[in-house]
Amino acid sequence: MMDELYEILDERFRTGRCANGDTRLELLYGECRWAEGPLYLPAWRQLVWSDIPNDRMLRWDETTGTVGVFRSPAGHSNGNTLDREGRLVSCEQGNRRVTRTEHDGSITVLADRFDGKRLNSPNDAVVRSDGSVWFSDPDFGITSDYEGHRAESEIGARNVYRTDPGTGEVRLVADGFSGPNGLVFSPDETRLYVADTIARHIRVFDVRDNGTLSGGEVFAEAAHSGFDNIRFDDEGRLWAAALGDGVHCYDPDGTLLGRLLVPEPVSNLAFGGPKNNRLFITATTSLYSLVMSVTGTDRVRRRPSR
Repeated sequence: MMDELYEILDERFRTGRCANGDTRLELLYGECRWAEGPLYLPAWRQLVWSDIPNDRMLRWDETTGTVGVFRSPAGHSNGNTLDREGRLVSCEQGNRRVTRTEHDGSITVLADRFDGKRLNSPNDAVVRSDGSVWFSDPDFGITSDYEGHRAESEIGARNVYRTDPGTGEVRLVADGFSGPNGLVFSPDETRLYVADTIARHIRVFDVRDNGTLSGGEVFAEAAHSGFDNIRFDDEGRLWAAALGDGVHCYDPDGTLLGRLLVPEPVSNLAFGGPKNNRLFITATTSLYSLVMSVTGTDRVRRRPSR
């Protein structure tokens, strides 16, 4: 619990209703080693998330408030997302791959190599409306045995990739990162935002119809430590997990409007709940939530009109 939750840095944080929700964070669970990858499953009214060093995924039930193990071992999973058919897509740092959990519970490997070389340790993923899966591949899972398995990088770089929706081919879409982490499409899918944790900034790319990128300018910089995951609300504001000082909220013009002050270093966040206005936050050992007056973007990503 916190007495001071909202830090207003720009009046638009107040007038945009960003600070009009719950006045305190609700602690849902607090026994992780490093909590990551929250994902709300609307059909089940449950949230799954990763506890990376403990090599497990946990599940919180919204109707009962109970927490149980969803999967163990889990390949030291990190980020999770849903595809257009409601299937779970997970980045497995320890297994160095991106997988999809089918409706019958079987596992399909979507990506584990690029150009014949093993991936480093996929971190986070997002699915575009055409069915392509875009994911970041830093080396956080191979630098030690804490969040994966210590190993040398076969690729020798930290990149962002996409899987072709037709062929499944893994293609390089952006390079030049120190530690690519969270990524998210703008609501109309014309831009891709990528957090670089080591470089302490968020870059923004223009997305072409053929799935290639251009640009890569810096959208926002962190003052204290790096960004992790990022999400949009339905009014185009970007919410970013900042490891050093809570959750940041940015206007579409790049202005930092305000912060949610969290008592532990924040790793990730996700909108959920029946109205998609409950923000779930993973922070070090804990899973928190608060019901907000803002709403996340559509859970089902549709092909935008051109």
